[in-house]
Amino acid sequence: MSDRLLCVLLALVLVFCGVPACGAEETPVMVVCSFYPIRVFAENVLQGVPGVTLSTLAPAGTGCLHDFQLMTGDLKKLEGAACLIINGAGMEQNFLPLLTREHGNLPLVDCSADIPLLQDEEGDNPHIWLSPRLASRMVRNMAQGLAEVLPAHQELIIQNAEAYAGKLEALGARMREALLPWQGRNIVTFHEAFPYFAEDMGLHVLAAVTVEPDESPSPRLIAETVELIRKNGVCPLFSEPGVQQEALNAIARETGAPVFELDPITDGEIVPDAYETAMEKNLLVLESAFRQ
Repeated sequence: MSDRLLCVLLALVLVFCGVPACGAEETPVMVVCSFYPIRVFAENVLQGVPGVTLSTLAPAGTGCLHDFQLMTGDLKKLEGAACLIINGAGMEQNFLPLLTREHGNLPLVDCSADIPLLQDEEGDNPHIWLSPRLASRMVRNMAQGLAEVLPAHQELIIQNAEAYAGKLEALGARMREALLPWQGRNIVTFHEAFPYFAEDMGLHVLAAVTVEPDESPSPRLIAETVELIRKNGVCPLFSEPGVQQEALNAIARETGAPVFELDPITDGEIVPDAYETAMEKNLLVLESAFRQ
C-alpha cells in the first residue's frame, strides 16, 4: 500500500473519530483580554497552547479602564472571540453592561473571583494585579476559566499557570524581604492604584492625591495631603509614568518630600516577563526613595 493511500485512509479514520487529519491544524481561537496586565498574564497562561491568538481590547496607552468605553470596532473584535478575560473587581464596569447586551453569550473569565477587595472612596478598589500575591491568584483564576473554554488544553493551561503563579509568589517574597528595613513606612501616591501593593510590602499609603489617574486634584485635597505629611512626617511621593505631576510637585514644595515614580503596570511591552521586570524596577525605586 502506498504512503499516499495509507495517509488518506488514516485521515478518514481520524475524521470519523473526531481527531484532526494528517497535517490538519486546529481551528484558530481568539482570546481577548480587557487590558494590558491581563494580557501579560494570559501570555504566560496560554504559552504554547496551539491555535490560540491573543488580543487586547483596550489600546496601548489606555492605562486603567476607569473611563474606557467600547467602540463599534471593539464590539466587532469580540464577535469571533472564544472568551473575554477581565480583571474584574469593577475595573471593567463602564463597558460590561453594553458588552452583555451585544454579546450576552460571550464567556467571561473573571480573574478577581473570590479575592478579598479593599475599599476606596468609590467602592471596591480594582487594582489587585499590583499585589504579586494576589496576581498569582488571578493567574490561577484565569487558568480555571480558560480550561473550561479550551478543555482540550486544560493540562497545559493549568501547568503554565502554576509555573507562572509560583514565579509571582517568589517575586513578591523577594520584594517584601528587600523592603523589611522600611516596614510600616508611609508613602503618598498619585492615585488609588497601590493599596494592595503596599499591603503586600508592609507599607502604608498615607494618602492618594486623586482617586482616578486622569483627575485634576482639587486644591482642598492637595492642602489636606500637605497637612497629613506635616503631621506624620516627610515621606516619599510617587507619581506614575505619563501623568501630570504638578500636584505632587506642589506638595513637594510645601513639605520638602521627594518625588519618585512607580509603575502601575497598565502599559508596556507585551512579553511574558513584563510584570516581573516592572516590579523589579519598582523595587529599585522604593529602595532609593527610602534610603534618602
